[in-house]
Amino acid sequence: MFDGLSITAVLPKSYLSLWRYLPITYFFKAFVTMVQKGPRPLVLCGPSGSGKSTLLKRLLKEFPDKFGFSVSHTTRGPRPGEKDGVHYHFTTKDDMVAAIEKGEFIETATFSGNMYGTSKRAVEDVRCTGKICILDIEIEGVKQIKRTDLDPLLVFVMPPSIGELERRLRGRNTEDEDALKKRLDTASREILYGQEPDNFHIVIVNDKLSKAYSELRDFISQNMVEKKSEPDATQE
Repeated sequence: MFDGLSITAVLPKSYLSLWRYLPITYFFKAFVTMVQKGPRPLVLCGPSGSGKSTLLKRLLKEFPDKFGFSVSHTTRGPRPGEKDGVHYHFTTKDDMVAAIEKGEFIETATFSGNMYGTSKRAVEDVRCTGKICILDIEIEGVKQIKRTDLDPLLVFVMPPSIGELERRLRGRNTEDEDALKKRLDTASREILYGQEPDNFHIVIVNDKLSKAYSELRDFISQNMVEKKSEPDATQE
């Protein structure tokens, strides 16, 4: 499998500088680890109502053989039309806390008393298929995933204004006034974080779905299909 392949041609310079001091098996293992990691995950983040889920669905529909969705866990109850294992893995607080304590999660966050998180298994299930893994996670989850070795590409999706976001959320008619206020307050903080330089590789303002999707598609084409490297925005 590795016939004709020079390890020195693919290992980072940081490894090569140690070449004379460490055995060849060390570098071989490092190379194999790099290969096994698979393609970089794509992280979509943004306030509820920003349209990130719609963009995600459109991407998966257009490229079903290229992308796979990492299904998150949550302790909240399913909304009308949501299916277990498709939209979320619905679980209990006790079970999720136990899994977190065992180190089974990459990232977790709590919103309105409900826990959310991405399990290592969910990401690995997608990567084993050879597809690019897409994660839809909250700001706290983004901060945590930056500290892993997944090296994700980070996309922040935001509404054109808080007023437009409120209109979209009210249109759902799924929450009372108190819950809606909390969600808008959270959205304001998320937008501030999303707009800070270097927190994300790209910020997409979703004022028109077709335009936002075109921006997302172009970003993916430039950074994943062509395998171009971007400045690291994954460190706090």
